[in-house]
Amino acid sequence: MMKIYPKTNEKDPYKNAKPRRKWLIITLVIVLGIGTVIYSLADRYLIRHVQVVVADDNTSSATSTSNDTSTPTTEVNATSDDWNYSSDDMQVKIDKVQTGSGSDQITYYVADVQLTDASSLRSALADNSFGTNITENTSEIALANNAIFAINGDYYGFRDDGVIIRNGTVYRDDPVRDAMALFSDGTMKTYNETEVSSSELLAEGATNTLSFGPILIQDGEIVSDFSSVKIDNNFGNRSIQAANPRTAIGMIAPNHYVFVVVDGRQDDSRGMTLAELADVMKGLGATEAYNLDGGGSSTMYFMGRVVNNPLGRNQERGVSDILYLKEGQ
Repeated sequence: MMKIYPKTNEKDPYKNAKPRRKWLIITLVIVLGIGTVIYSLADRYLIRHVQVVVADDNTSSATSTSNDTSTPTTEVNATSDDWNYSSDDMQVKIDKVQTGSGSDQITYYVADVQLTDASSLRSALADNSFGTNITENTSEIALANNAIFAINGDYYGFRDDGVIIRNGTVYRDDPVRDAMALFSDGTMKTYNETEVSSSELLAEGATNTLSFGPILIQDGEIVSDFSSVKIDNNFGNRSIQAANPRTAIGMIAPNHYVFVVVDGRQDDSRGMTLAELADVMKGLGATEAYNLDGGGSSTMYFMGRVVNNPLGRNQERGVSDILYLKEGQ
C-alpha cells in the first residue's frame, strides 16, 4: 500500500542564509572602508598632533624679571595711534588703500616697517606648539606674545613638508618648494628649498623660514607670470591664480619691510591676483617679496585690533603661525 505523507508549508531555514551572509559581509566592508576614510581625513585635517612644545618666552621673561630685583624693567618710550607706532627701535605706518570701483574694487592694507634691530621681527606658533592641526586666531597668538603688529604666516600645519625654521630652530626639513628666509642682519631672501640646505641657512644667520609661495619679487624683479603656480595638492585647496584675499611680505632694504594684506571675496573687495600683488609690492619698492597663506587666513593685527576684514565678515580663521613685531629681547 502506498503511503501518503502530509504536505508542509515550512520553508527551508537555510535557503537564504548564504545571500544574507554575503550582503552582511559587503555592508561591513563598506562601513569599515568609509570609517577608515573619515578617520584618515580627520587625522590629517582635524585631530591635533603636537610634535614639539615651544618654550613660552613671555613666561620665562616674566619669571626672570620677578626673581631678579637688581635689573629694573626697561620702559619703552613710544607713541601710537590707530595707524602708527613709533619708538626708538621701530617705526610702523599702516595705510588703507582702495582701488577700482563696483565689482572691481580692491581694499588692501600696507604696513611700512623700519627696525633698528632685526630681532624685533619674530615668529610665533599657535598654542606655543609645533605640529599639525594646531590653530589659533592671528589676534590670539599676537596677544599671547605681546605683539605690536602681526600678520598670519604660512599655515605650515596644513601640510607636512617644507623647510620650517622658526626663531632659529629647525622644526621640519623636507625641501619641496620656493621659500623665504629672514636673517639676523635684517635681510630677507627668497630661494628654492631643494637648492639650499637648512644647515647652510642657519650658517648664514637665518632666523625664520616660511614655506608657501610663490616668490613675487627676487633681486628687484617680478619673477613670473604666475599662470601655472601650484603650492600643494591638499584636500580643500582653492586655485591660487584667481583674485583672492592675500598676505605678503617684502623687503625694501635691510630692516625695512613692507607687509600687505588684501581683503577679498566680499562686496567691497574682490581680492588680488598674484600678478596684481607682485605689481603692488614692486610699486612699494620691495626688492624681495613673497606670498604667504591667503584666503580666509589673511589677517593684519595692530595694537590690539584686527585691521582688515577677514572672511568678509570680520571673522578670523584659525592659523598655525604668525610673523609679528615686539619690543625688547
